[in-house]
Amino acid sequence: MLLVLKNARVIDPSLNLDVVADVVAENGRILHVGLNAAAQLSPERDARVIDCTGLWVIPGMVDIHTHLREPGLEYKEDIQSGTRAAAAGGFTTICAMPNTRPVNDNRAISEMMVSRARDVGVVRFHPIGAVTRNLDGKELTEMADMREGGCVAVSDDGRCVLHSGVMRRALEYARTFDLPLMQHAEDHNLTEGAQMHEGAVSTRLGLKGWPRVAEDHIVARDLMLAEYTSARYHVAHISTKGAVALVREAKSRGIRATTEVTPHHLLLTDESVLGYETACKVNPPLREESDRQALIEALADGTIDCVATDHAPHAPSEKDAEFSEAPNGMIGLETALPLLLGLTRESRLSVMRLVESLTISPARIVGLPVGTLAVGALADITIIDPDRRWIVESFVSKSRNSPFVGREVQGRIRATIVGGHVVYES
Repeated sequence: MLLVLKNARVIDPSLNLDVVADVVAENGRILHVGLNAAAQLSPERDARVIDCTGLWVIPGMVDIHTHLREPGLEYKEDIQSGTRAAAAGGFTTICAMPNTRPVNDNRAISEMMVSRARDVGVVRFHPIGAVTRNLDGKELTEMADMREGGCVAVSDDGRCVLHSGVMRRALEYARTFDLPLMQHAEDHNLTEGAQMHEGAVSTRLGLKGWPRVAEDHIVARDLMLAEYTSARYHVAHISTKGAVALVREAKSRGIRATTEVTPHHLLLTDESVLGYETACKVNPPLREESDRQALIEALADGTIDCVATDHAPHAPSEKDAEFSEAPNGMIGLETALPLLLGLTRESRLSVMRLVESLTISPARIVGLPVGTLAVGALADITIIDPDRRWIVESFVSKSRNSPFVGREVQGRIRATIVGGHVVYES
């Protein structure tokens, strides 16, 4: 059956396209993109037609940093609820971090996750395998096996690979299979007991702070190792102006470095923690306004390659606790797009660059053939109503640990299409 999207504003950075046109898909692939494409079809063809007048049609969005909690912590989220939350947020492809229980540090767990997603998931799902066994930073995992099992990258997620020798060997091993190594850049020796960013706000709240240098010097070391090994190095959820400057300089010298930024680091600062707001307790922590501005500028100029949500669901009972006891993280799949559209309305980020950072750019980092509306590509499509206002209240996710609850936002996902099939509509 044909799927026809008529009269849309079609935005596709991979094709340098921003035009009013029709998009036609058949048998799970893009058949045609162009003016009056729908009129050229035979009226006898069985087709579903969606009038997209006033709407945006973009390639299906891609999130390379999520936590779906399965296996082991399904009370917070599972693959079924997490992929449905992704669809509600306009994401057609997501990658899940390995900090499950047990840790995704071997092929059997990777294959189990892939199989589970095939059975109950509604969007494309790819696991990210651990760099070291049990995330302990010592013994490398069998990356080749995990790649065969479906992993598209390796990461120790919230635990930094601190030992330089282990990191070098990990980069060399990952390079053999052209896997990007995603590093959570944090010197744990400098952040032990830290609760938030180190600065005036942490002093005011009496909370131990996490200094920027704990991120910066790990990034500096890793960039040198990446240059030495010619490996693909990716900075997860970059958060400091110093780390941004390091990545910008490294890219200018041809080092194979990429990085991502979260919506919350683009929109919030450490002042959001005032009142001991546990919904704003994240890792890395929310930084200062100067860092936020540097992140926005770096995303706009391409130093930061993409946006990733770091969707981290927790049960209400866990977040409703003393600040020191509450876990790090907030959910983000369902609110990312409308929140980021605010930056385009402020003229801080072009619409084309925003779409690029949510589609083809993350797809390229993990080597997936998605994020484009090119003829013959997978028919993964996100339809957006850029003007629709709504209040963040309920979630498809099992969890609701978001500081944006109650906020009015503008821009909503009208439909999410995976392989030519509509998997979400609002």
